Amino acid sequence: MSKKQKKPARVAGLLGLGLDDAGGHKRITTGEQFAILGGSEETHGRMTETVVKTFETLKTRGKQLAQVEPTELAEILHRSTPR
Repeated sequence: MSKKQKKPARVAGLLGLGLDDAGGHKRITTGEQFAILGGSEETHGRMTETVVKTFETLKTRGKQLAQVEPTELAEILHRSTPR
C-alpha cells in the first residue's frame, strides 16, 4: 500500500511597505499574519487600518487568510482601504 501524501499547509501573510517617508523615521507594525514597514505617518496609518479591517472582514466571513483566494483577498483589501 502506498501512503497518501498530505498537502503542505498553506502559510499566508500580508506585507505592507511604505516608501514615502523622507524624514528617516522607522515605522514598524507587526502582527501574527502581517508586517507593515516604513511609510510616512499617514501612509503607515492607512496601511495599518487596511490590515485591521481586512482581518475583521475575514473573521466575519469565518475564514483564515490562508483559505482566501487571491481575487477574494484583493476585493477585501480594496474595500478595507480608507479613502
